[in-house]
Amino acid sequence: MRKTITMSALALAVSFGAISCKKKVSDAELQTSATTIVAANPSATVEIKEGVAHLGGTFATQAEKDAAIKSLKEIKGVKDVHDMATVETAPPPPPIETASAVDPMVQQKVQDAVKDFPTVKVETVNGELTLTGNVSSAQARKIKESVDALKVGKYNNKLVVK
Repeated sequence: MRKTITMSALALAVSFGAISCKKKVSDAELQTSATTIVAANPSATVEIKEGVAHLGGTFATQAEKDAAIKSLKEIKGVKDVHDMATVETAPPPPPIETASAVDPMVQQKVQDAVKDFPTVKVETVNGELTLTGNVSSAQARKIKESVDALKVGKYNNKLVVK
């Protein structure tokens, strides 16, 4: 019985010794492998600290960034990958210039309807018919009724009631 316990203890000690004798991959070796992976993207960077890869820089697409992260995680000895990289954003498309969406005839009809109210302006703002100016509540009601009677469709009523 003693012999069995001694043999078990010895086997256990040898197995722990074998595990602890594994060659640890240095950060310098990991850095070399990681740099090779991100070399395809000149605006990307990688730094290895204590077995953790720190990915930085800019990638053209999310797919390229994900592929780099996956490849870094596959390097034997890399414990984790910290993603600090960004994906380039496409510049916003130039604004589309459109002609006025308001028919000049409709705009003229509305101007005729509000001609008795000199403080009211009829304008096309961002392609929509817009009424601006200062009026009383009674005038605002009359203007709204007049414009609605023309059935011009949607318009922006930006009148200030005083």
